[in-house]
This record gives sequence, C-alpha cells and structure tokens, in this order.
Amino acid sequence: MYVFFVIEVGTRYVHVLGVTAHPDGAWTLQQARNLLIDLGERAARYQFLIRDRAGQFTDAFDAVFASTGIEVVKIPPRSPRANAYAERWVRTARAEVTDRMLIAGSRHLHAALDEYAVHYNQHRPHRARKLRPPGADEMIPAVITDLATATIRRHRVLGGQINEYERAA
Repeated sequence: MYVFFVIEVGTRYVHVLGVTAHPDGAWTLQQARNLLIDLGERAARYQFLIRDRAGQFTDAFDAVFASTGIEVVKIPPRSPRANAYAERWVRTARAEVTDRMLIAGSRHLHAALDEYAVHYNQHRPHRARKLRPPGADEMIPAVITDLATATIRRHRVLGGQINEYERAA
C-alpha cells in the first residue's frame, strides 16, 4: 500500500491524503487538489512543496501547486536526508501504528492512519516544538498539572494501542 501524506515542516502538522495500492498520475493529481481545497486560504502561507522524484508526480501535479504560488522542489536523487521530516513521520507511524496491527486493506489502513493523524496533530508532544503537539497554539502556555490532586481521564486511540491522558473536568 502507498500512503500519500503531506507534513508541514514548521509545525509538524500531518495531512493523510490517501491510500492506494496503485498510485498513478491521476490519483496523485486528485490528492493535490483535495489538499488545496482542505487548506483553503491557508495555502497562500506556503512557498514550497518538497517532493521526491517518483513517477506518479507528473507535471500536472506540479502545476496544481504552481497555480497557487507554491513552488515545487524535487529532492536530489538518492538523498534521503533531503526529505528527513517525511522519513521521520513514516518511521513514527510504522512504529506506533502499522507494526502493531494487522492491516486488512486500504480502507482499514486509511482509517487507522486518519485516527493516528488526529492523535499526532492534537496530542503527541514534539521536542522541536517544546513538547507541544503540532495543532497546539504557540501563545497558550503549557499547563502543569499536580498529579497528586488531579483526576486524570484516559482516552484510548487505535483500540488501546495508544493512550491519551487529560485532566477530568
């Protein structure tokens, strides 16, 4: 299975766009259009899209982003470090999701990765972001909870493979 995702490097926010067994130019083109629709006016904030040199990324794919003022940059051949943020997310998703469950098909994989992306974007801390998740607002200070007096509630993600904890109201 092939997973098409985009990661916003500045915030580490991940968009899982699609899953397919047979990616082709038309499929990636449609996923690019879907991403721009999802981003809406926020797409104007981005200057570059860094992508690899896979054959399913056609000139039409690049043109979709060029039409919004986003320059598409191809990574150099055989240089995995040039796409290190994406490689790190792949490693994290594999370790925390796909290596721990039996995937029944593309729909199941897409559902699992969608649920994981919500956890990743809203709850999972990142050292580069001062232990804030990608979707957290930078202006809100971190809340330190006294665990001796607070009631903590657990929320299970992916059937209990991942647990999120929050203060109970």
